[in-house]
Amino acid sequence: MKFRCERDVLLDTVSSAGRATTARGSMPILGGIRMTVEQDHLTVTGTDIDLTITVASTVNGVEDGVAVAPARLMTDIVRSLDPGAVTVEAEDDELHLTSGRSRFSVRTHQASDFPRIPVPPLDAAVTGIAGLSDALRQVTRAASTEETRPILTGVLIAAEGEGLRLVATDSYRLAMRDLPGISVLREGQKVLIPSRALNEVQRLLSSSSDVVNLRLGDHEATFEVGQVTLTTRLIEGDFPNYRALIPSDYPNRLIVGREALLDAIKRVKLLARDATTPVRIALRPTSIELTVVTNDWGAAVEEVDAKYEGSEMTVAFNPTYLIEGVEVVGGDEIALDTLDALKPATLRPVGSEDYLYLLMPVRIP
Repeated sequence: MKFRCERDVLLDTVSSAGRATTARGSMPILGGIRMTVEQDHLTVTGTDIDLTITVASTVNGVEDGVAVAPARLMTDIVRSLDPGAVTVEAEDDELHLTSGRSRFSVRTHQASDFPRIPVPPLDAAVTGIAGLSDALRQVTRAASTEETRPILTGVLIAAEGEGLRLVATDSYRLAMRDLPGISVLREGQKVLIPSRALNEVQRLLSSSSDVVNLRLGDHEATFEVGQVTLTTRLIEGDFPNYRALIPSDYPNRLIVGREALLDAIKRVKLLARDATTPVRIALRPTSIELTVVTNDWGAAVEEVDAKYEGSEMTVAFNPTYLIEGVEVVGGDEIALDTLDALKPATLRPVGSEDYLYLLMPVRIP
């Protein structure tokens, strides 16, 4: 195998594919990327079995072939090179990289040991990039990162009415986004996709203007964005009954400027040195007062103009979870709906029903 290409092209290709690799476990080859050259086409694949990313690039092919090299080392080497042409050549059990006056030799794995990559079904549903990218940004952050409860590490994607619904929860908060008019799934169909994979999809969407092809198999989902193909195993099991968590009606509603609220929370959070310190919000007719109090560091108080209809009360939230919700709600104003100081509250953009961020309050003395 031998080819030449620009440093930046090679870096983008190997680093993107390398994001699916893992250095953990008893299979060292899962820390490698497989590079395949056929004429002027380079295909680079990384996988940890559950997640696979394949990137295609156009290069100056000299000799067809296959080689598997350590992903992180390859990325670090290519990133360190000066801009310009890079020559990559596989010989026996080594991969040689040459650029300018720089020369590297890297030990390779046996290409025959690389895992077999699942082939997605041929039929594909196409969804617009802008809506999906924004929806993933709003929803995936509410998924759990605790592998002890794998169901909660996924995002439920379900056919809802004449559109698509995305839902994620870590049991402390829940995010739900509707995408009207997108018919990706059959009526009543739903899948549970790992949030890690969807975060990678969002990263690809943020740097591409292409549409997304989604191919669903019995056990895998494949996303195609430009020259990148991402395949992930579906999570098996029943997602929690999220509808039962969302109150049908709220007696108390706060309307507040999103940026003003976000800035105020970030300021008072400076005194919350750990996640167990809540931010308290006193709800009043024309303003709210945010307070953080700690025994070791002191207190922070800030008042923000707002409109509030309902019973005056004080609610408290985990400041990190609250910030992450306010950041993605969107719009100039947001609505905070509450039942009481101990029941779940929701954040929504004013004037839109497509997004909801539900947050459990923190009990305070």
